[in-house]
Amino acid sequence: MIRWGIRVALGAVLLLVAYLVVTFVQVELAASRDDRSPSDALVVLGAAQYDGRPSPALRGRLDHAYDLYRSGVAPRIVLTGANQPGDRFTEAYAGFTYLRGRGVPESDLVIVDDGDSTWASLAAAERILSSRGWDRVTLVSDGYHNARLEAMSAELGRDAVVSPSTSGGSLGEVARETGLVALGRVIGFDRMLRYRP
Repeated sequence: MIRWGIRVALGAVLLLVAYLVVTFVQVELAASRDDRSPSDALVVLGAAQYDGRPSPALRGRLDHAYDLYRSGVAPRIVLTGANQPGDRFTEAYAGFTYLRGRGVPESDLVIVDDGDSTWASLAAAERILSSRGWDRVTLVSDGYHNARLEAMSAELGRDAVVSPSTSGGSLGEVARETGLVALGRVIGFDRMLRYRP
């Protein structure tokens, strides 16, 4: 009986390791996916801002969205991201002012600043996208987020494509994403948000 229990436990561990290895490979492969086919809107995922100035990560995403917008991939840009306690500006607003400064008309920019996580930002953007009838969207973030963004979008019922501002990521970034994607696929990304500390 003890041998049987050890075999079951060992089998479970091997299955878990195999699942994580497969997910790691999927995250790594997804990091280089870049779809620049036409869409209704570009959705830029927020990142840190410093008193209204985009951080290098956010600026990279905004510059990439600007290039996609200028090349005709989509006629509008949806900016997401809330603020941290004590911040005067949201990530979305910092992106808005940055892109206005680059010459994007205000009418082509949409601020969605009530999301304090990737899931919450996508869910908030989804409400706007659906209400305006924008079906096909291109998600802009860092490449190592691609697999999670695609999985979250699928959970929200949207078939979105990705065009990252960077490709790949560090081993630590890819490993963290692997854990998040693996867990989210099992329990659901919405549930992960509700039970986070």
